[in-house]
Amino acid sequence: MFSLLCRSLPLYTKISVTNIRRISLTPSNLKQTIDRSKLPILNENDLEEMFVKGSGPGGSAVNKNSNCVVLKHIPSGIVIKCHESRCVEDNRKLAREKLVLKLDTLENGNDSIEAQKKIINDKKNAQKEWKRKKLETLKKDWIERESSFKP
Repeated sequence: MFSLLCRSLPLYTKISVTNIRRISLTPSNLKQTIDRSKLPILNENDLEEMFVKGSGPGGSAVNKNSNCVVLKHIPSGIVIKCHESRCVEDNRKLAREKLVLKLDTLENGNDSIEAQKKIINDKKNAQKEWKRKKLETLKKDWIERESSFKP
């Protein structure tokens, strides 16, 4: 049987020809994408990296090993401390990801990735709230109609 890959569905869902008529491709069904074109690029020369002992639970794995990464972006003065893993390499990657997000928020403001995610979530929540209120009014109307028809 012939099948298609549909780009409007997440992760390129495989669709057979018989099911393609059932899918409506309205703009509300299309997945909203996040614009990552303005994401700042880190220059390794602008970074100052230190490895320090972490804090918190973990016993000797935390108290003896210097696997906490402190990353400073020299031009902006932003300092990121990352101690989410016992592995130094993982902490280095996570610290750089956090730094990129902080720089993005600082430089782009409302166009940053976090702001775009917040806008998308707010729209979804508003739509859910609207649907909930609509269902609530429909239930109230139905109850009123049913109670008025009692003999």
